[in-house]
Amino acid sequence: MAEGEQPLNGLELSKRWLISADSGAELFRYVVEQVPQIYCLEVESNSQDEEEVVQNRLLQPLECFLFGEDPQAGLEKLQQGSVSSQICGRVFKEGETVYSCRDCAIDPTCVLCMNCFQDSVHKVHRYKMHASSGGGFCDCGDLEAWKTGPCCSKHDSVAAMETVLPVFPYPVCSDYWAFPLITSEACVDECVLESGLRERARKLFQVLLRYTTNMLVWEESFELAAELQPRVMEDTFYCVLYNDEHHSYDHVIYTLKRSVQCDHSEAQTHTALIDKEGRRAVKRGKLLSCQQAMNLIRSHSENISLQPLRVEILHSAVMAHQSFALRLGAWFQQIIGYSVGFRQVFCQVALEPNTELEQPSLISRLMLHDARLYKGARKIIHEMIFCSLMMETEYKRLFAIEFTKHYMDLQKDFILDDHERSISITALSVQIFTVPTLARQLIEEGNVIKVIVDTVMELLSEHLDANHRFHFQGYNSDKFFRIQVIFHDLRYILISKPSVWTESLRTQFLEGFRVFLELLNCMQGMEEVKRQFGQHIEVEPEWEAGFSIQRQLRHILVMFQDWCSSDETVLLLSFKECHQALMLCNNQPFNSEATDYYMCKQILHVRPYKVSQEPVSIYLPISRALAGLYVQLCSTGAIRRLHEYVNPECCDFTLWAEHPLRCVVLAAQVSAEMWRRNGLSLVSQVYYYQDVKCRDEMFDKDVVMLQIAASKMDPNHFVMLILLRFELFDVFNGSHPSKDQELLKQCNRLTEEMLNLIIIIVGERYVSGISQVTKEDVMMREVIHLLCIEPMAHSSLVKGLPENESHETGLETVIPKVATFKKPGVSGHGLYEVRKECLLQFNPFFFHYSKSQHSKAEDAQKKRRAQEGSDKALRPPVPLPFCPAFSNIVRLLCCDILIHVLRRVLQRAVEDRATHWTEAMIQRALHLLGQGLLEEKTQLAVNPVEEVTFDFSLKARKIGSEHGKSVLHLLSKMKSLPSLEAQKDMIKWLLQMFEVVRCLREKSSPAACMSMEPYKSEEIVPDKDKAERKRKADTAKLHRQKIMAQMSAMQKTFIESNKLLYENVPESSQSMDSIGSCAMDLGELCVAVGPQRGSTPTERMLLTCILCQEEQEVQARSPAMVLTACVQRSTVLTQCRQKTLDSKETSYPLFMPPDLAVGTHTGSCGHVMHATCWQKYFEAVQNATRNRLHVEQMIDLENGEYMCPLCKSLCNTVVPLIPLQPVTLNYEDAEVVGQHLTLPRWIQILSARIKGLKSLTQGAGSSIVSSQDGNTALCGEGQPDFRSILSFGVQEARKFSDSIVEMLVVCATTVHRVGLQTVPNELCPHVTIMSWNTCAFTLQAFENTLQEVEKTLFGSLQNRQLAGLKAVVQFSATQHLKTPGSVIQKHFTDMLGALLPTMSSESTPSILEVDFFHLLVGLVLAVPALYQEEAVDLQPSAVSSAYNHLHILHLVTMAHIVQVLLSSTDYPAVSGGEDGEEAKAAAELYATVSQCTSGLRPDVSGSSVAERVRSGVMPFLRCAALFFNCLTGVPPPEELSSTTVTSDGQMEALCSYLALPSNVFQLFQEHSWTVSPLIQRWCGNTFITKALKGEVQTNSYPRKRNRLINLPEDYSSLLNQASHFQCPNSTDDEKKHPTLCLFCGTILCSQSACCQSQLDGEVVGSCTAHAATCGAGVGMFLRIRECEMVLMSSKTRGCTIPAPYLDDYGETDPQLGRGNPLHLCPQRYQKLHQLWQQHCILEEIARSLEVVNFMFAYEWQML
Repeated sequence: MAEGEQPLNGLELSKRWLISADSGAELFRYVVEQVPQIYCLEVESNSQDEEEVVQNRLLQPLECFLFGEDPQAGLEKLQQGSVSSQICGRVFKEGETVYSCRDCAIDPTCVLCMNCFQDSVHKVHRYKMHASSGGGFCDCGDLEAWKTGPCCSKHDSVAAMETVLPVFPYPVCSDYWAFPLITSEACVDECVLESGLRERARKLFQVLLRYTTNMLVWEESFELAAELQPRVMEDTFYCVLYNDEHHSYDHVIYTLKRSVQCDHSEAQTHTALIDKEGRRAVKRGKLLSCQQAMNLIRSHSENISLQPLRVEILHSAVMAHQSFALRLGAWFQQIIGYSVGFRQVFCQVALEPNTELEQPSLISRLMLHDARLYKGARKIIHEMIFCSLMMETEYKRLFAIEFTKHYMDLQKDFILDDHERSISITALSVQIFTVPTLARQLIEEGNVIKVIVDTVMELLSEHLDANHRFHFQGYNSDKFFRIQVIFHDLRYILISKPSVWTESLRTQFLEGFRVFLELLNCMQGMEEVKRQFGQHIEVEPEWEAGFSIQRQLRHILVMFQDWCSSDETVLLLSFKECHQALMLCNNQPFNSEATDYYMCKQILHVRPYKVSQEPVSIYLPISRALAGLYVQLCSTGAIRRLHEYVNPECCDFTLWAEHPLRCVVLAAQVSAEMWRRNGLSLVSQVYYYQDVKCRDEMFDKDVVMLQIAASKMDPNHFVMLILLRFELFDVFNGSHPSKDQELLKQCNRLTEEMLNLIIIIVGERYVSGISQVTKEDVMMREVIHLLCIEPMAHSSLVKGLPENESHETGLETVIPKVATFKKPGVSGHGLYEVRKECLLQFNPFFFHYSKSQHSKAEDAQKKRRAQEGSDKALRPPVPLPFCPAFSNIVRLLCCDILIHVLRRVLQRAVEDRATHWTEAMIQRALHLLGQGLLEEKTQLAVNPVEEVTFDFSLKARKIGSEHGKSVLHLLSKMKSLPSLEAQKDMIKWLLQMFEVVRCLREKSSPAACMSMEPYKSEEIVPDKDKAERKRKADTAKLHRQKIMAQMSAMQKTFIESNKLLYENVPESSQSMDSIGSCAMDLGELCVAVGPQRGSTPTERMLLTCILCQEEQEVQARSPAMVLTACVQRSTVLTQCRQKTLDSKETSYPLFMPPDLAVGTHTGSCGHVMHATCWQKYFEAVQNATRNRLHVEQMIDLENGEYMCPLCKSLCNTVVPLIPLQPVTLNYEDAEVVGQHLTLPRWIQILSARIKGLKSLTQGAGSSIVSSQDGNTALCGEGQPDFRSILSFGVQEARKFSDSIVEMLVVCATTVHRVGLQTVPNELCPHVTIMSWNTCAFTLQAFENTLQEVEKTLFGSLQNRQLAGLKAVVQFSATQHLKTPGSVIQKHFTDMLGALLPTMSSESTPSILEVDFFHLLVGLVLAVPALYQEEAVDLQPSAVSSAYNHLHILHLVTMAHIVQVLLSSTDYPAVSGGEDGEEAKAAAELYATVSQCTSGLRPDVSGSSVAERVRSGVMPFLRCAALFFNCLTGVPPPEELSSTTVTSDGQMEALCSYLALPSNVFQLFQEHSWTVSPLIQRWCGNTFITKALKGEVQTNSYPRKRNRLINLPEDYSSLLNQASHFQCPNSTDDEKKHPTLCLFCGTILCSQSACCQSQLDGEVVGSCTAHAATCGAGVGMFLRIRECEMVLMSSKTRGCTIPAPYLDDYGETDPQLGRGNPLHLCPQRYQKLHQLWQQHCILEEIARSLEVVNFMFAYEWQML
């Protein structure tokens, strides 16, 4: 554009383009000219300004061209007749919560976004929720993704529309097919674009998408394509830094600071944007300066990592065009979202190949270049594909063709890429291959199975050895992990098996299956191991790679078998292919010719092989696949046609069984510790071979193959083969066993495993095809056996069960049938217990039991049977009948070889040669006998005797070749062996079963015999045995009685010989009775204040130190004993959250504001130590802990923290124990004093004393005189002198030991330091005030807790809690020992000024700005300081103290009542009682206050005022009662310890205890002359005037009790709330961690740089900053997407605990790992509430950190 030329607006430009001969070329030239003038003009461009220019000069003209008119008008016309798409298509961001319906989803990859889920029918189904890894999109509206309810209510409005797609105008690829057109309501807009608009859209999309593609794949750094060259190439370059996965945040920040001279904040910003967008320009300038920056970045990054950061230099023009290309990607999404017609045109342009340049389609070019693009570009392209090609069924099919065509190239690029798969184009496979119709079409026409398997083989070819088998030693773990991901695509393709097969589908599937068998052939026999002799193996061989592939293939193998089973022809052909592949395998060949083996007149002709001496492999995928297919043949009935495809003579079943048998023997030998020199790798392989994650396609299939062989081979030959491979043939063939104890031990263990294998082969029939069972039957049996080990939680059961390809176990369908559920309590989780009737199926040798599980299950069932009074015989379960093809397996039990083996095993036990047999061996032999007898009994029960060929019992009775002993005879002899006492019950049952079978064969007494059910035989016990048991029980009872008599006699003798000792010890019962009687007789003992105050009970505190275990009596002059304590700031009682208190700006800490914004709480666990013991312990802890890893996250050593030695509670100080001073009032003297010391006189005397004390320190002044004159007018009496206060009684101050004084200082300093967050300073005048404040706040917190749980004020606290509370009060009352008297006197004067305005100063707050309980505590504890003299240390006498307390309490109570009236706006409606004395007094007081103010409501009744005052002052009176009880020790009235007393009764009891009239308004009548002027002055304060006008906020009384916020019952509602959360400091939609504060309900953006702030000069996260103001440093947060609680106590400490949400099985779900629906557990939430209310969060954090060992410190401050 020429200089000075006015720019044309967008509409004019578009018209110029439209009338030009080649509008596309004109439009393109304009874009090329404008882009460099807009982008990359400055180092740091203003993104907002730049976007505005782009809109005006580029995008707006382009939209004008598209619509041919004003875009807004054109859009309105377009949308008038259009219908929104049925498919939601929302692209998920990383961390976003998605939902999958377990009932309706076709597969687990079908998910819904939050909004669609909330509006769908799936909300009431069984659903799962989890966090998306990013890259997928919502499947709402996709009819192929859901069985029912495919659309939510929002997208269901267009479900009825179906239109045929327009014909695609050009071929996609000549090599691929053209599918018939598909109808779908999501493909075409009802309103077809008019031809002009369609043509313009096509032209515009062609130009801009080609431009975008060319720029994104452009790889030249310094120049552009010819058509993009600017007129003048400026000498301006950018140094661009790219993201990778090798360097950490800190590495990049360090490199940038050193290379481009930026500060930490700027480097941090660069790094965050590089991680988010994939690249960032870190320097702009001339070429030389950019090259220098690039070299520095590379060199600095190489110093801290093996490879440098990727950094390039780009010309500013290249950067500009690439930036606009990226912006166009987002613009495309916006435009095609306007109309389905636009979307179709875009898809056509994207898929159209460039025939002129022989280039693939634009979308293919972008796909093939994906791995070389940076993160931001990839995301834009993927989102563009999602919102276009993936939303149109036909174009999705065509895109799938292109994707499959380039599949191998894309995967190769992905293997070399270093970015996560979620931002790789290969991640789109899940969106393509999981569509059932699309997957089958890709198989049928494109043979996608072969494509995927060929890709795997190509990538794994480097790991093939000379024998064409895989060998993964020295593999690249990252590359290998990426290769494994390809197996997911194969699983996706096979998710939905076809219901209808076409011939082409059969052909292509079988072709893919053959290629898949080639892959399995490379695994068959791979990574063979050979037993190590002599020395231990030097280097552990690699094994994880092989097993990881095996785990990936686990579900794929099953899915192939399922596909095969759905078509008989395919199944037979697949079996043929698999059989041929097995016969062609060259793994583990025999090294010698076949040999004859003889035993019991049987001959076995087989090749010799020893697992212990020759190589063996645990990988046999082809053998196991063949076993699986054979079972499918039997299950479907296709076995009848097998001879048509496989020659029966070619089926060598001995060879079939050979390799699986070797694997089983290998596992047995490893269990016998024969392979221990081969290291842990082999142990791990055997473990996973039998583990639930792999066993179904490894161990289970080996068992099936052995069962196949057992059903087809001669049973004697089969058992001989097993003995040979277990290397036990010679042992059972008459040779003498070795005398080597190690070999004997191995032989015994192998015998156990061999017998166990036969038990499994004969007894494990729960496989479809082997017997008539369903999947549900199999699952029920698995669950029963797991629950027979112990009651289990749902999650534990799921972990113990195999998952299918959809990650489902089927547990929910069977668990109600086999188990009962026990709900969880406040902690723990719900448990399932097996139903009693299901125990009949228990098999102690269940083949999925591990060694430990077998032992646990056996012990549990024996214990259960003993509790039921049954015998301990664990019988085999009644067997299921085999299917016909496997019916011959039972012949193993009655074959001669097995009978011979059993006879030899029992013979060893009878001969009692300890080293030649084990109890486990005998147990298995007995179990086999039981199996044989049950099988025979079952057959005899249903068939005539002459038809039953199974003769196990007959052969067992037959006399053997050795010494003429039969199995039955040996069994009878074993019954009396002491060494087999544990098997006695089992032997008895077997002998009974022999008799039952004999009766059935002889048909004698059939009724009696048949009634002897095997599981009820414990009831048939001979009378002799019953008598013997009764005799033993009686003998034991007599023995116990004799022992108890002897102990009683010894006890009496001891007491008689130690009478003196017992006489010197006071009986606690008598002392308690005497105290109780005194309290009953003297009512004054139940008054804690005033002249009628009761006496302090004399209690002797004899305590034991928890460290040295020595006892000591607590006395004032004795060495100090201390309680562990924790001081912390608290907002538990706050009425104004997030308010901070600063002593420099307010009257705090002298006056606590009534909103209790931040208090100081001192809690104690109540454990006692000597002060010296504690000091030694504390020093030892500091020395021992200082060097511990990350100790700062557990305890703060610098601030004196430690763990209680006994209960491990967190502590940071100690509170000295101070005994109560015994006080007994002389009531006569008190009465006399009371006649003179009235409230007015008391005020006058205090005023005189204060004036005198001031004159002593600073001299008399005019202000004091005026104050005195005011007091004279108030009191109306003559002037008292300076020492008049002493005339009413003084006494010598209490003396304490030096150690107690020292501990007082320690505690007071800690309270001051923590409460004011300042440095320790014991000389600060605020130390004493903070001690009083913590006393008051702790009492208020206790009262709040008791009221919260509706417990009585007294008698509800635990002894240790009460001891800690009393210690805090006594500690606060003793602060005068180390604080100068003048300081306390000044504090008293200042505090009294709040009550007596004549003593106030300008800084004295009004009565609405003071918490009166804090004031009460401060005045009561400070008043003794007025009695101090220079020469002598005095304190008030008991009588003086009584009146001081009484008058202070009266004054404070009256002020508080006025405070309640002034702050009340709503009065309760109380009917009746207006004529009562209390109502009249209340009305009179209200009128008095109203006269002094102008803002009170005039229409309030006296009864309403009385009710408001009673409820308002109740908390104050309860706290005062607690305070005076701890201060004086006077016991409270019984009414305050009773739960049956009404609120009025409690009020009366409180007033009685505090020497107040039950009608508190009488105080104003009794002291009317004194209090009337005070009320006038209180109400005259300017703050009160503002408050009544509503200009300032005040607190109402009683204060609102704080609770944790209300959480929704359904957790999905909370997730929904989080999904709408918008970070206040960020505009992007990247992954956020919404975190909910449970104190105030604020949702915060945690763990994000956007919301970090400064706290005390340190950068902290939003949660830490919020906790500092909301919870005084303590926080309780719920991380919504992670479903876990975070407790915080400081910037460096925190812990995570489970959220209070449970699933239907009573379990929590941190990180939403299981994803089950969650519901709020009120009990657990209440427990969290109590944890907060009782100030136990710090303790919970410390305890959790104490038991967790962590290598890396968690940065809690960044949360």
